[in-house]
Amino acid sequence: MSSPKTLAPPAPFRSVVAPLAPPPRPGTESWAYVSAAQRGDNDAFGHLYDEYAQIVYRYVLFRVSDHCLAEDITNETFLRALRRIASITYQGRDVAAWFITIAKNLVLDHIKSSRYRLEIPTSDLTDNLAIGRAHSGPEQHVLTEATHRELLRCVRQLNPDQRECIRLRFLQGLSVTETAVAMQRNEGAVKALQHRAIRRLAQLLPDDLR
Repeated sequence: MSSPKTLAPPAPFRSVVAPLAPPPRPGTESWAYVSAAQRGDNDAFGHLYDEYAQIVYRYVLFRVSDHCLAEDITNETFLRALRRIASITYQGRDVAAWFITIAKNLVLDHIKSSRYRLEIPTSDLTDNLAIGRAHSGPEQHVLTEATHRELLRCVRQLNPDQRECIRLRFLQGLSVTETAVAMQRNEGAVKALQHRAIRRLAQLLPDDLR
């Protein structure tokens, strides 16, 4: 009679952990609408218009200072985007940057064709400086305490990137996110640029306005 076989001990239990899903790519939801529009889904492009038309409009309005012209350029921006929708591919950033690039080129075309010179009127400072008064902190104090004339003079002495950042953030009232889209930078870069610009303004302002 053969001896009974010894059964091997059961293998230790090993928990199976599902692999983590890769993080979504930046702006992929909007790019999904782009893909749908490329397949002929008109509703998808309508969603893109609803999502980004206001951002484009505010970007253009700041540069042309004319509501009707800003509306025309915004509409032309989306018409061009629709005509070119088949050629656009995922660029690793929010699709808003694509719309802003089209709008920027249209504004430049307008400036060239009409010899239009973009300036910040003193009245714009008067009307829009109140936007910043809702905030607090030493940086904002520099902006709110300066006279409009002196502030305008100092803003014109900033380098082009600093000037644009200050105009978009405090004169046009755009958020950091909207400013980042308009300037085609990330939010961290905009915050750093804003900080440097305001520090520079503090140096440029007369002693009695600091």
